[in-house]
Amino acid sequence: MRKIFLAGFAAAMMAFSTVNTADVSSAAHDPSHLPGSILVKFRDNGAAAQVLPQHGLSQGASMGSTGTQQIKVPAGKEHQFIEALSRNPAVEYAEPDQVVTATTHDKFFPRQYALQNEGQSFTNTANTVTVPAGTKDADVDAVEAWGVTTGNGIRVAIIDSGVAINHEDISAKVVARENFSDTAIRPDHPEDYDQYGHGTHVAGIVAAEHDAEGVAGVCPGCTILDAKVLNDRGIASSSAIVKAIEWAVDNDAKVINMSLGQRVSSRTLEAAVDNAWKKGVVIVAAAGNAGTEAPMYPAAYKKVIAVAATDNNDAKAHFSTYGEWVDVAAPGVDVYSTFPNHEFVIGTQNNRSKGYDIASGTSMASPVVAAVAALTWSTSAGTSNTSVRAKIESSADKIKGTGTFWDEGRVNACEAVGCRQH
Repeated sequence: MRKIFLAGFAAAMMAFSTVNTADVSSAAHDPSHLPGSILVKFRDNGAAAQVLPQHGLSQGASMGSTGTQQIKVPAGKEHQFIEALSRNPAVEYAEPDQVVTATTHDKFFPRQYALQNEGQSFTNTANTVTVPAGTKDADVDAVEAWGVTTGNGIRVAIIDSGVAINHEDISAKVVARENFSDTAIRPDHPEDYDQYGHGTHVAGIVAAEHDAEGVAGVCPGCTILDAKVLNDRGIASSSAIVKAIEWAVDNDAKVINMSLGQRVSSRTLEAAVDNAWKKGVVIVAAAGNAGTEAPMYPAAYKKVIAVAATDNNDAKAHFSTYGEWVDVAAPGVDVYSTFPNHEFVIGTQNNRSKGYDIASGTSMASPVVAAVAALTWSTSAGTSNTSVRAKIESSADKIKGTGTFWDEGRVNACEAVGCRQH
């Protein structure tokens, strides 16, 4: 990082015209930004103490290894402070604290195919599911992969709305939890932890118990690090996700899954992703559900595996974001998994059942890939995050759309763990 010598820094400070809170006119709140919060990175560690008071601001919470601070500002005045601070040569950058949302799609049909199918009815644990006529072998061959590994002990961080505390098929897989959302958790009300429902579904796709009850995750031997960032409305902020990434790395995550996104890039968020990659973590994120080529973040960052969604015919889901920046695809339409046993928001909105049900979205495709990454970590290919990512991408099935809708293909767990050799 480029430093500014003290004398030069002081001169720059004297020449810079400051803007105090009273001088900044009020503005309507931009719904894409977290109100009252901006992210600022200074070129010199001591600069914040000199620059911020000149704007009527105080130093804020550190964003860990990114070197950024979360600065509190008057709501509605975020853009003005960003502009004023950005003009100061002591500031490397100032940016909004973006609002981040879950990437679930609302389509709802009662069938399952993602783990294993060959175009006929089949039984997966306690649930007999009829696959529609004409269905292709559009699964990720997870059942075959389990002949090599179930990923025992590999930690996958789920940065999402939380994982239900009292679900029989996934709660016991959680080895650590942390709440980074603005939702207050009451210790005597376990139903508070995932009122939205999204995180429980995502976690089940990764690591639900493979037993006689419920469903099986793609990596049934994995454990979960539960980083709650989405509140009861399915909304988070860039700063919350940055803190969650840092926490996941500190708690030995081998894989991080983020089934969420924002439309505008954040330098702070990208720095957190890059730092996690440098620490050896595989990072996976949903490409989004806009049905366009517009990038979503964090999926579009180079150190992240961006995941599009496919359907039961191995075709791109109609809602899935796509393009040259998307790396792989995975089943994301009508994916059956765990939901909270209590009332939850996306269940109320979309008539989903408590306990277990279907959801669609690149939010569902992303954890499939995260789970395949976790399985791959526990094989001979699991020597580094670079080798795991390379194995996932090189072993993907080159289905129709590869090279256009996504770069590498639809993931194949069996090929990734090498079960064809056994």
